[in-house]
Amino acid sequence: MSKFLIIGLGNPGPEYRHTRHNIGFDVVDAFVQKHAGMFRPDRLAEVAEIKWKGKIFICIKPTTYMNLSGKAVRYWVDKEKIALDQTLTVVDELALPLNKLRLRTGGSHAGHNGLFDIQTILGTDKYPKLRFGIGNNFPKGMQVEYVLGKWFPEEQAIVKEKIEKCIEVIENVSVIGFERTMNLVNSIEFGK
Repeated sequence: MSKFLIIGLGNPGPEYRHTRHNIGFDVVDAFVQKHAGMFRPDRLAEVAEIKWKGKIFICIKPTTYMNLSGKAVRYWVDKEKIALDQTLTVVDELALPLNKLRLRTGGSHAGHNGLFDIQTILGTDKYPKLRFGIGNNFPKGMQVEYVLGKWFPEEQAIVKEKIEKCIEVIENVSVIGFERTMNLVNSIEFGK
C-alpha cells in the first residue's frame, strides 16, 4: 500500500487560526475532514491517518511553529519511512496572486521561513510543494500583519474554492502522479 506524507504548514494556537499564513493547516484539515479522519496530538505535530483508494495518507500539522517546521517533517518522514517524493507540503505564497495555486516537485524556499527550515534540515529543496497564492495586497512595511491576518470578506469565496481544489490535488497526486496533476492545476485561474 503506497504511503504519502501530507504536511500543512502553519502556527499552532487560536490566534493563528484561519489566517493567510495558516492556509496549510486549513487545507490539511479540509482533506482529513472530507475523509472522516481525526487529528490526534503526537510528537512535534497533530497527526491524522487517512486510507483512500488503497493509499495511506499521514497528514501532519507541525506544532513547532512555522519557522521550525523542518524538525517535524524530518521526524515524520523518518518515522513513517516515506520517500521525499511521496510527500506534499502545503504552504502560503506571497509571490503568487490569490487566484493561483502552484504545484512543483522541487524548488527553493523563496524566502518562506517554514520552507527554509525544512530545506535546511532535509538538506535539499527537492520535495514537492503546493503553494497557495495569498497575493501581496498590503501597504509597504505591513507584510507581517498581512500574512498573519485573516482573509478579507471578498476573498472568502475564492479561498474556499481553492481549498476544495487542494483536496483534489492531494488525491490526484496519489492516483495519477505529480506531473499530470501539475498540468491540471498550475494553469487554473480561480474566481473566473
